[in-house]
Formats: sequence, structure tokens, C-alpha cells
Amino acid sequence: MESFNRVDIFDTKGIEYLFVIGYLLFLIIFWNVANKHERIIKQIKTVMSTLSAGILRIPQGLFYNRFHTWTHLEETGAARVGLDDFLQHITGEVKLSQLKNPGDLINKGDLLTQIDQNGKQLKLFSPISGRILDINSTLKENPGILNEDPYEKGWIYKIKPSQWMNETNSYLLAEEATIWSTKELDRFKDFLSGGPMRKYSSEPSMILLQDGGEIRNNILSELPNEVWIDFQEEFLNFSR
Repeated sequence: MESFNRVDIFDTKGIEYLFVIGYLLFLIIFWNVANKHERIIKQIKTVMSTLSAGILRIPQGLFYNRFHTWTHLEETGAARVGLDDFLQHITGEVKLSQLKNPGDLINKGDLLTQIDQNGKQLKLFSPISGRILDINSTLKENPGILNEDPYEKGWIYKIKPSQWMNETNSYLLAEEATIWSTKELDRFKDFLSGGPMRKYSSEPSMILLQDGGEIRNNILSELPNEVWIDFQEEFLNFSR
């Protein structure tokens, strides 16, 4: 008779059980590590999403006006113009419309551009007079540059100024701009927690973060068009 090798199925099953148990232990460890990583990322995002004066970028050498646009005179004689970091932080990503064309003449206080977001708009006004030399075409393809780098890659126009000295002598530079931005942020907090906001919410303080009363980043994106209209009147409308 032929001899047969006897295989103990319990021995092989034991190996399989050990493999399954090991695999489950690996999944548990991986799940804990992954969730810990996600929790850390969430905490970081929460901190980073808080709008405070300390995260506002205010490069030196630029002229800032009180209606949230800036201008900078280059060595070529052209002046770059754009929106400030405060405005992009509270609105979030937007698109530009009603843009001028190269060769167009513009006066200080004229409509510079309109920023649009989900049917809501804000109008920005020119800080200087002159002739439009160039438009930043990159903004059409990648409007996010306005948020990522509003002062370098995110400029909107280059303008040949006609009255540079007269029109910029009251604008803010360096430390003055930093101090003003801090005060402007406080004014915006007051705007959210009282006044116009009480028309739209019985608990306007809920808009602020619970801890420290800091403002959430991109807060205007969460608010209705009526608030944008009030914000336009309170913060952006140009007085010549």
C-alpha cells in the first residue's frame, strides 16, 4: 500500500490565525497613527484658520490706503496696484471682473475692479490716477494667487501714475500700516459682533471663535450678500 503523509489541519490553521491576528493588530496600530495624524492636522488648520493681526502680511516699501488697496512704484516708473492681505483673508478665494484694458485712463477713486464670489461682490477703487499699462493675466487662469501672494505675483494692474506724489502723500507705510491693520481688524470684529450684523443674526457673537473671540479665516464667504453690501459701505467705499 502507498503511504500517505498526514497533515494536521490545526497546525496550518494556527499559522493562519496568527497571520490574521497580526494583520488585525497592524490595522489597529495604523488606524491609531493615522487618526492621530489627522487630529494634529485638524488642530493645525484650526489655529491657522484664525485671523489675527499677527498673520497679516504687510511688506515694507508699499503704500497702503484705508480702502484696502496698495500701490508700489517700480524703478521703471510703473506702479503696481492690488488688494491687501486683510481683504483676501476675510473673503477667501474670489474672481475678478470689470477689469480695465491696457491704455485705459483711470482716476484715483475710480472703479479698479470687482471681486466676485458665489453671486456676492465687492468693488475696489483705484488708489492712484494714470494710464493702465498692463493687467496681470495670470489671475484669470489662477485666481488663487490673489490669496497666496497678493503683493508679488498677485498684483492686478501696472499703472503709469500721473500724480504720484500728490495722491500717495497721505497713504500708510511700514509701521504706520502695521498699526492701522491691527486697528482695522478690531474694527472688523466690532462690525461682525454688533451693528449691521444684528440685522441678520440674533447671536452675532457666534460668528467669532469661542476661544479668545478671534475671527475665522474667510469669514465673509460664510455670510449673506447683505453683509457684503454693508461691508462695502463700511470698509471699501472710497472718499476722494
